Amino acid sequence: QEIRKEVQALEQTAREILTLLQGVHQGPGLQDIPKKCQKAREHFGTVRTQLESLKTKFPTDQYYRFHEHWRFVLQRLVFLAAFVVYLESETLVTREAVAEILGIEADRERGFHLDIEDYLSGVLTLASELARLAVNSVTAGDYSRPLRISTFINELDSGFRLLNLKNDSLRKRYDGLKYDVKKIEEVVYDLSIRGLNKEATVGAGGEK
Repeated sequence: QEIRKEVQALEQTAREILTLLQGVHQGPGLQDIPKKCQKAREHFGTVRTQLESLKTKFPTDQYYRFHEHWRFVLQRLVFLAAFVVYLESETLVTREAVAEILGIEADRERGFHLDIEDYLSGVLTLASELARLAVNSVTAGDYSRPLRISTFINELDSGFRLLNLKNDSLRKRYDGLKYDVKKIEEVVYDLSIRGLNKEATVGAGGEK
């Protein structure tokens, strides 16, 4: 019961972070990215406190006995942390860095930790979110972002191909990555047909 109560509080904070970050999909939101990321990081302070409290509700050596209770919310928090890091630096967050953002361990031996499969699941959710962002960026007139997202997702896909995924739900989620890659390729293709990718490349080059 106590674990459930803590998990519900975490879910509520995760919803607040998600609502905040969803704003980047609207036109003006793209200009507001640094502000949104800063606010999201403040919310992660609450997440750390809530996870601290959750840790005290069961014996450390029984992590996997109760794992099902918080598995879903932890995967969602990984996705949110990965999304913030991507928006800030357009890089993929490492499992260690997510664990640090959440205030938990990366190493299984050290107690309450970030399970590798939970990390990978969260990263796959990020891919879907970025596919959506690629489409919405074009609507907002940002033509270089989809090209950068395309490069990032293709690298992510190559990384996942190297893994031998045994977990069924993770395999299913990985199958979804193929659709994300395809969706982004269509956006990039559409930009090139309309001659907008040249404009994007010149724009991106000019900013540097």
